[in-house]
Amino acid sequence: MKAVRQYEFGGPEVLRYEDAPVPRLKPGEVLVRVHAVGINPPDWYLRDGYKMLPPEWQPTVSFPLVLGTDVSGVVVAVADDVQSLAVGEEVFGMVRFPSVGESQGYAEYVAAPATDLARKPAGLDHVQAAGAPMAGLTAWQYLIELGHQAPNPFQPDPHRPVPLRGKRILVNGAAGGVGHMAVQLAKWQGAYVIVVASGKHETFLRELSADEFIDYTITAAEDVAQDVDLVLDTLGGPTTGRFLQVLKQGGALFPVFLGFDAAEEAARLGITVSMTQVRSNGSQLAELGRLLTDGTIQVAIDSTFPLAEASKAHERAAHGHIQGKIVLTVAQNCLPE
Repeated sequence: MKAVRQYEFGGPEVLRYEDAPVPRLKPGEVLVRVHAVGINPPDWYLRDGYKMLPPEWQPTVSFPLVLGTDVSGVVVAVADDVQSLAVGEEVFGMVRFPSVGESQGYAEYVAAPATDLARKPAGLDHVQAAGAPMAGLTAWQYLIELGHQAPNPFQPDPHRPVPLRGKRILVNGAAGGVGHMAVQLAKWQGAYVIVVASGKHETFLRELSADEFIDYTITAAEDVAQDVDLVLDTLGGPTTGRFLQVLKQGGALFPVFLGFDAAEEAARLGITVSMTQVRSNGSQLAELGRLLTDGTIQVAIDSTFPLAEASKAHERAAHGHIQGKIVLTVAQNCLPE
């Protein structure tokens, strides 16, 4: 089969499209003939060696490394102990996340735990389905239900979503993968949703039923938003503390990425700051699939690239101002050995 592999950390140029062995099934797994692969920030962070993390957090991996967690395709083989899925079924999922380097989604075939997958929603093509898993599950686990008991690597206590009905929610980075899914899930739960993005995304976000739009290129969100119950900052980083001033007493700030450093001020203001790490969850993905099927939520596709052009897809991601998801498409001209 063909896969995209790398032999060192670096920029998009380290990604090489080449022959690779078809993975062998282990107990509990199914072999998926991949039709599309969604790309996500952890892909380019891992490609680069997670340089933004402290040295003690940077991963140790074995080369060659195959990136990619989000896949959509067709089951072509199942392990003897798998009863939940059958050969010929169309599936999608986020494979083995947050393991490092074990998902190996940038390939024509992927061996995946059956519990990480769900049946592909009716009416969605493989490109749309591949764009949903990590973005949708991140938004779901931050806003709706955590869905696991794994220790939280970012804080001593588990992350706890808060009730959204009737609340004022601000989503920063609302046009991106996690952001546009979070906007829709918050609306589904009955929240009043304020979105922050560049002006080019205003029409897109209003079509997703956003109630207020803030163009950060013109006005800083913290200068105009007020009386907010929850901020979901999909960008996170060291500037996320600026959103404390828009929150009500007793509100919550959920940064998706590391960097918050204003814990004392948050405590003084009575604001809960909480993070989590998204984890593979086929049952939650099935719930998202039902919402995708009935049109309650949708996956926006920014752009697509052939698997062989994964480096160009990563260059597109680095360019920024993404609206929705970037997806790799996989030609159907290879049979497993």
